[in-house]
Parts: sequence; C-alpha cells; structure tokens
Amino acid sequence: MAKKKTKEVVTKSDTQRELPLTVDDGFASIEDGKIVDYITGKQVKESGKETVRQRIARAIFHEYGFSPDDMEPDFPVKVNGRRKKIDIAIFRTGSEHEEENLHRVVICKPEPKQGKKGAFKLRDHEQATKDLDELKDFMEAIESCQWGLWTNGMEFFFVKKEQGRFEADFKPMGDWPLADESMGTKEVHSHAKLRRADPELLRITFRRCHNFIHGNEGMSKDAAFWQFLYLIFAKMHDERQTNGDRRFWVAPNERFDEAGQAAIRKRFMPLFKATVEEFKGDKYGNIFRGNEEITLSDRALAFMVSELAKYSFSRTDTDAKGAAYQEIVGDTLRGDRGQFFTPSNAVKLMVEMLAPKEDERVIDPACGTGGFLRATLAFLIDEFHKETGTDPDKESTEEFNTHQKRLKAFAKKYLFGADFDPSLVRASQMNVVMACNQMANIYHMNSLEFPDGNLSGVEYMKKKAKLGSMDVVMTNPPFGADIPVTDPNILKHFDLAYKWERVENGGFRRTETRHGSVAPEILFIERCLQWLRPGGRMGIVLPNGILGNPGDEYIRWWVLRHAYILASVDLPVEGFIVEANVNISTSLVFLKKKTDDQISAEELSGRKDYPVFMAVPEKVGYDRRGNTLYERSPEGVEVLRETASEERVRVGGEWVLRTLKRKERVIDDHLPLVADEYRKFRGSHPEPGR
Repeated sequence: MAKKKTKEVVTKSDTQRELPLTVDDGFASIEDGKIVDYITGKQVKESGKETVRQRIARAIFHEYGFSPDDMEPDFPVKVNGRRKKIDIAIFRTGSEHEEENLHRVVICKPEPKQGKKGAFKLRDHEQATKDLDELKDFMEAIESCQWGLWTNGMEFFFVKKEQGRFEADFKPMGDWPLADESMGTKEVHSHAKLRRADPELLRITFRRCHNFIHGNEGMSKDAAFWQFLYLIFAKMHDERQTNGDRRFWVAPNERFDEAGQAAIRKRFMPLFKATVEEFKGDKYGNIFRGNEEITLSDRALAFMVSELAKYSFSRTDTDAKGAAYQEIVGDTLRGDRGQFFTPSNAVKLMVEMLAPKEDERVIDPACGTGGFLRATLAFLIDEFHKETGTDPDKESTEEFNTHQKRLKAFAKKYLFGADFDPSLVRASQMNVVMACNQMANIYHMNSLEFPDGNLSGVEYMKKKAKLGSMDVVMTNPPFGADIPVTDPNILKHFDLAYKWERVENGGFRRTETRHGSVAPEILFIERCLQWLRPGGRMGIVLPNGILGNPGDEYIRWWVLRHAYILASVDLPVEGFIVEANVNISTSLVFLKKKTDDQISAEELSGRKDYPVFMAVPEKVGYDRRGNTLYERSPEGVEVLRETASEERVRVGGEWVLRTLKRKERVIDDHLPLVADEYRKFRGSHPEPGR
C-alpha cells in the first residue's frame, strides 16, 4: 500500500502546530530477512548497507529535524549518462519529490569490520577521495543539491557544494545544517544551536572518537579512553557556563586545515585547565590530580571536539548517554579482580524495583563504572516528569532547569559510591557527571575494610556515609573463590567470615573459628546490610550457588535472620556472557533490613510467613553471541508494534511538532515485564515488616 498522510492540522499556538504522519501497510509481523524501512514504513531486505541506511534515516528525522515525508530511498537520477539511485534523497520541505527540489543526498555503505586490535583507522576527506567521487558526481549532476553525506556507519564525510562560474567546488564540512539551516552565525559559532543526540548516533560518535585516537594516534585503549574522558569532562564543564563564554565549539570547516586545528586547541586548553582546577584533589575522589595532559595531536583534538561540540549533553536522554559511555568504558576498564559490569537492562530492573526516592540516601559500595548510580538518576528524572506531568521532549527551559536543579541536589547530597579501583572511581564519577552535570560522593576505598583503611576516600566516607545511614543499597560485588579475602583484620568484622554449626532448633550458631579466606560476594551481603538503616532496602547481584548450595545454608539462615526477602529474580545467563564474557548463573536478590526489635520478636515467637516475589525471565534481548532477539508469534514470525516519535522541526518559517508513527520489531527482553509485575505484586502485597 502507498504511504498515507493525514490532512488534518490541529492548531497548537501561533508558532507551533502538530502534524501527525501515519503509515498503515496492514501488516503486524515481518518476514525473516526483512526490516521495516524508517522512511516508507514498508518491509525491505535486511543487509549491512540497509542497517546503516535505517540508522541514518532515523537520525535525519530525530537529530536534524527533516520529515520522512521529505525523504525518499533509492531515488533515481541520471549521472554521467547512466541511471543511478541515491540511497537517501532529501527534498526541500513540503515540495514534490522532483529532481529540481532535491536539496541533500546521502550515500550509505555497510559498516566496516574492526581490525585485529579492535579498531580501524578512520580516513580524512583526502584519503576517501575515491568514495567521495561518487557523492560528488550525484551533487554535480543535480543543480539544486547543496549538501552531501557519505557514510559507512562509522565514517561520516559531509560535503558542501559551492557553485563557481565554471565548475562546482566541494568543501569538506564537519557537519551539515539542521532542517532550519541553523549552524550558528559566521561571527559567533560559539552560539550555534546544540541538539539532543539520537541514542544510536551518540553511541557511534563515542565509538568514532575513541576509535580515532586508538586507531589513528597509535594510543593504547586505556590511554585513548582517558583522553576521551578528559574531553567529555571539559565538554560538560563548558555547558555549565551561564555567561555565554563557551569554548567547546568548532566552526563548520575549521578542523580541516592546520590553522583551524591550532585555533581549536588555543580555545580548548584554557577550558581544560579550568576543568582540572575545579575538580582536582581528594575532595572529588581524585577525578583530576592536577597533572593531566592532553597528548592528542592538533588533528585528533580538532576531530573529537568537532564530533562532540554539536550535542547538548545536558538535554540528551540520560539512558542514551549512559549506553554510549558504557560501550567504550566496558572494554577498556575490565579488571582482573572479579569485576564484571552488569547488563544495562538488569541495572535498570534493579533500580526500578528498589524505586529510590528523591530524599533517600543511595550507595553502591562496589560501583565499578557507575551503572547503578547513573540509572538511579535516570529513574528520578522520569519520576520528576511524572510528578509534574511534563513530557521531556516538550518541556520548557524553565521546567528543564527545575528538574535538573533537583537532580543535581540529589546527586550532591544523597548519591554515594565507592570502589577499590581508582580508575573505576574516576569512570563512575564521569558517568554521573554526564547524567546530571554534577559530581556525586564517589570515593576510592575498600568497602569491605571500611571504616578502616588508608585509601583516599575513607575519611570523607566516614563523615558522610557511616554504616547504618543508607536508605538504599544496590550493587554487583566482585565474585569468585579465586579472589578471596584473606586479611584477618577485615574478616574479624564479619559474622559470615566465621564457621557456623547447626543447632537443635534447625538454626545455626556462630563458632569462634574464622575461615582463612572468604569469597568477597559473601562479605558484601553482610556489608550492604550493615550500611542500611533499619527498614532500608537493598538489591545485590549474587551467584546462584549462594542461594542453593547445601554448604551455604548458614548464609541463607543468617540473611533471613537479619532481613526480609523482598524478591528474587533469576537472570538469564546470556546477559553476563555478552556484557562481561562471564558464564555464570546469577540472581538479583532484594532485601529489607529488620529492626533489632523485629529480630528479637522473631527469636521469641518464631518467624511469620510472608509472600516473596520471584521471577524467572527467559530472555534478555540477545543470544549468547550477542545477536539481537526479537519477539515472534507462535508461528515463529517476528511481530511488530506501532511506535510514535515526536520532534520539533522548522516548516515554512515556523516551528511545528511532527508525530511520526512507525511499526518496529520488538526486542525480546523479559526484564521490563518483571519490573511491571513487581509493581503489581507490591500493590497487593505490602512490604513485610510494616
């Protein structure tokens, strides 16, 4: 069926209209080997090139503000006497899809494979001459076409055509204008409009930046990551400036010559120095020590600033920033002390089930790269929007600033984290800053040693985060019998470091004999409960052995004595295989700390039964190889659901809201369903101990 457009226009105000754009091709499922075209809504054959084209088409709508009505895939034109097809043709707003109205062209190629070292060298415009010739041929053949883009999903080459007296001149550009032609003024590029990043494009931007300095500058992954982190931190610091003195910007073609690259460095270095000065020292967990240096070449620095400068990180969705950041931090900072990073959907599930409040103190005592802390901030900003009845895509500047002020206040006062690895402390703090542009209370220390220890964060945490002071604890502790805790000065502070013997009533009694070594996850159960106030709640990732091994029964008895079991969610093994390359069966266990009176009462009269929520989700959205899984019908056919996207775009000199409805495949992930079911369960069964 042909694309259907509604003719109805509903007036919203003098400068804002809503134009719903709908597609109904009459199908609710999709054939194997097919995907849904974002522009037409029709099924097309899936391929490497098509995947890139769909990603770019989506970004053209979400980031640049072009309506799919003004795009057409595979548009035929005559080039050098031959008929060729443009992968994505973009026409002037509201015009007929005729060659004389064609304003921009996009050429798409399959994404290149990574090199042996996990990176490949990104080319500049001169090195990609052969590929760009194809793009220039299209632009030269179409008189009205002014802008072009060639991309393979990782490399992006923007070109602007300037028509001379005898021939066209093609200039390399760092980006192309939004639909309203906005790229800032020639005089003040620092005032150019920043835009919210499309999640997929932001992920690719982060990969491109990290890949450029790893593959083009010859840096190790680790060194490349920290250079990237320094730039992100400076970018966030720049966005905090309220006096208009922005320095993290690049003029349209500034990065392509030595003079422009030098000018970018001249602007950036004072900004970087100011960033380091503000955040150096123990007060902020040694994020900066004061001796950090930018070791990038002028060319690499210009590339990265150009890539990042166009986005408003403050306005971009918290989950989108977190996913993009985790993509590069995971491979770079995996440790050898039992650290493996929690799958993002499992992190989100834990936070949603714990549902931290704005006035509750939250800590992750083994915070790693800060996934739980960032997800807490994302959860709270969603709660703010629900509370005020605002849509994050439509909120006013005043509403946005109010929500951000609340989020920053929470991070500064109530959000805590700690890790034994100083690199992870810095990475975690960066994750929080990206989420809300505010430092949290994240410190370098051994949480099992606390309140003892001589690492830099101990004294700060003793003042701000004493044991027994937290409302919510959430963590994925280091696992493994091969990294045991053996220090007697640590073990002596934990009940679970001692041997236990069974008594006549079926319970257990602690002996005076200590184990010589204990797996860290066992001690973390006790430490997390110690950090909670009575009535506080916690979520922890645990290996299933603790929950079922006969030899660990004393651990389960101890936990039941000190806490109520709120819920247990058995995680599919695929999550950690793909995210952390660890083949281990785990569960999310949720506990509520009992008061001393409750413990005493149960010792006298026995424990009372109460309902416990349990779930065994089977799918996490991908298989063991990391291939995305989509929901299928009983007949085995992939099913589709309708989604709606809404963006403000410029049409005829005024801003309009466009709503785009499309049918998309549904990722087969059961974890969001678990969160929904838990909320229903709590509606019928209040938490025990009330």
